[in-house]
Amino acid sequence: MTTAIPAYVPVNSGAAGAALFASSDSRKYNYYTPKGRKATHYEDMTLDVQPDPKRYLLQDWIINFADGTPTYSEKWTAARSSDWHAYRAVDEEWERTHYQRQSTIEGMISQAVENGRRSGAPTRFDKAWVKVLEKHLGAYKHAEFGLGCSLMHAQRYGYTQMVNSTILTNSSYKLRFSQDLTLYLGDIGLDITGFDAEIGKKQWLEDPIWQPTRLLIETIGGAEDFLEKYFAINVVFEPLIGELFRSGFVMQAAASQNDFITPTVVSSAEGDYQRNLANTVEMLHMLVSDSAHSAHNTALFNGWLKTYGDLAVKAAKNLQPIWSLPTVKVAKFADAYGAATERMRNIANQLGLALPASVTA
Repeated sequence: MTTAIPAYVPVNSGAAGAALFASSDSRKYNYYTPKGRKATHYEDMTLDVQPDPKRYLLQDWIINFADGTPTYSEKWTAARSSDWHAYRAVDEEWERTHYQRQSTIEGMISQAVENGRRSGAPTRFDKAWVKVLEKHLGAYKHAEFGLGCSLMHAQRYGYTQMVNSTILTNSSYKLRFSQDLTLYLGDIGLDITGFDAEIGKKQWLEDPIWQPTRLLIETIGGAEDFLEKYFAINVVFEPLIGELFRSGFVMQAAASQNDFITPTVVSSAEGDYQRNLANTVEMLHMLVSDSAHSAHNTALFNGWLKTYGDLAVKAAKNLQPIWSLPTVKVAKFADAYGAATERMRNIANQLGLALPASVTA
């Protein structure tokens, strides 16, 4: 007796995915719902690069860590979101645009430094200003490097590729600027007799002026919550320390010291921060406006604001002696600090957060 062989039924490769996709009934196929009227190239290249069981994987995460933690976990931050995939970066930065932007910035800096050196500009810097650049701009580059490393660690733990990409590009800007300062100080050191391009490290490690800032950087680096690091850097450090030193001191004081090159180099970091801040506010606003988790996230962010705000205020005020070092004193610490606290107040207001007493005092 012959046994009938059952007919082969093919298994569709799409069986592992969701049964229904956005635009699945449209001839213009798209697997996600765009934020705007039309999908952008940024969304096409970034959204859902990593899979998510909540969206398209029916079989749960394919790979887990040894303790059972999935490849990506929403528990890697204390913040909560009803949908992490709703976030879109304001600058719509992805790999190609990021490399193009970094290349443009490097070209601008390189041309400015080369032209300045060709005309002998560094030899005309005020002697007291040269010491400021050696010691304090040389020390500050270590702060930027430390923040870049913190963000490099943080970017791995974001729940979506869009969150990760935003934090990663932020890290890249920080590491690039730290490198820019290192190369710049080395370049002008070739033209200035006795210039010490290495003393900045000693200042960073030993000078009492920089130790509260160093404590702040190391505290941020020691945080285990990836979003806490991102928050502390862009909501607290940047306005109270970064912009305070870069815009409130270097860019204001340099010209009166016969230095027209350094502001061009430093200005690149100010442009970086404008982009990073816009992305940060967009992400945090999504979380404080979350229909299910608004109260939790607001309380969490207020706690972070106080923890890092108290450290940053002490660090900022400890930098005050630097403003008295140039021969020609055109920048005032009180004005720079007032602008820094007002900047932080504006950021907090956009997010509905309360500034700690240490900042408002």
